[in-house]
Amino acid sequence: MKLTTILSSAIAAMVAGSALAAPTQEDVQRSFYPYKNGVPSFNGLSEGMVINQGNVAQFESILDPVMFDHISKGWTEMPVTATTSFDLHPNYVKATADGLGKVSLGEEVGQISGWVAGRPFVEEPSKDDPRAGEKLAWNYKYGYNWGDNAAIYPFYWKYRDMDSGNIERTLKFNFHFLNFKGRVNQDPKPELIPGDDKYRAIYVQVLEPFDVKNTQLLIQRSIDDRKADNSYLYLGFQRRVRRLATEQVTDAFLGSQLMIEDFEGYNGRVSDMNWTYLGTQDVMLPFFNHDEVELDPETHQDDEGYQVVAMGDKGGCYPQVNWQLRKAYVLESSPVMEGHPVSKRVHYIDAQTFTIPRTNIYDAAGKLWKTFIIGQANPERHLPVNKGSGVSIDDGVTMINVQQMKCTTAQFKGQVDKELNPESLFTVQNMRVKGR
Repeated sequence: MKLTTILSSAIAAMVAGSALAAPTQEDVQRSFYPYKNGVPSFNGLSEGMVINQGNVAQFESILDPVMFDHISKGWTEMPVTATTSFDLHPNYVKATADGLGKVSLGEEVGQISGWVAGRPFVEEPSKDDPRAGEKLAWNYKYGYNWGDNAAIYPFYWKYRDMDSGNIERTLKFNFHFLNFKGRVNQDPKPELIPGDDKYRAIYVQVLEPFDVKNTQLLIQRSIDDRKADNSYLYLGFQRRVRRLATEQVTDAFLGSQLMIEDFEGYNGRVSDMNWTYLGTQDVMLPFFNHDEVELDPETHQDDEGYQVVAMGDKGGCYPQVNWQLRKAYVLESSPVMEGHPVSKRVHYIDAQTFTIPRTNIYDAAGKLWKTFIIGQANPERHLPVNKGSGVSIDDGVTMINVQQMKCTTAQFKGQVDKELNPESLFTVQNMRVKGR
């Protein structure tokens, strides 16, 4: 190869590298406001219509393959609503702009530097970038899912048989989330305790039924992604706190169709997975206004008149919500750990909110095992406490096991309210106190 050719190739590589390393404020705007100049469209798709078994063939290219299959079989239908912007909180956008160009990946997966708060990487992903998938994973991990804190209270899991439609078991929980770092709204900002190792914590308490009452789960995630979570489990019948073994995060949690690793779409470390960006797609995703969908008056109604999203269609396994055509990043994750029960997950990450409303999960043999739907409600059309939060509200969830024809549905009241999530809740001592 001629010297001039070598130099040209080196210069081209340097230019490409510089382009990847030099995000702009325009990138920030495109990342957070993808519909500013127009929304995606598809021939024949219109607001108010329903994609069903009779017309689904013409919409195959805007459906993920599992939803296409389920609609084709007549298991569910998909009411269509207009594409709308789910604006995240301006403080999160500002934190992103303030950190622009300061964040970089380390040599190994799970290493990152320069992040304080906001979205780490705002450039459009490229298949020419071998670490594009990893960057998307970091955007999700440091995303604004539930904001600085949230309480899902009460939270009902129903274990259902898809063929008979029978509800085999109902559990009632409290779920709580708290960010220790990357905080943009709740004082102190950007971190709760300077010098503390924790990034985020999750606390779960089972309220019903009696045989699992007061089972508690606490996950404390380190800011160092390569460090194992501090995870604890309190079992009421044992009346003691014990550390959760690493392999238990991939067990069926309390007999449901969900693993702990499944929570929120993916509840693990970036370093636990190999990440592959598969492309960008306009695809139907469950985004809606809570006050415009079918609600379930029997499962929960409180003094505010709040009612949870209804479940229906085959086996009562599908949230009865509207779907929008939205820009999504298709991201594949495959476990690093040998012996993992999952061979891969295919996530459809909403490009605006970086929530994961759709995930298809494949077993160790590579066969479709489960499919996950996490409905996303606009906070401005939800509870008063959620208005102005800029949080895309998880609302109406199902995990469907297509091999066993079982599902676990989740119906709940999600609240972005710091008063419900004190720091003391996310401690081992709290688990012991609650267990007495």
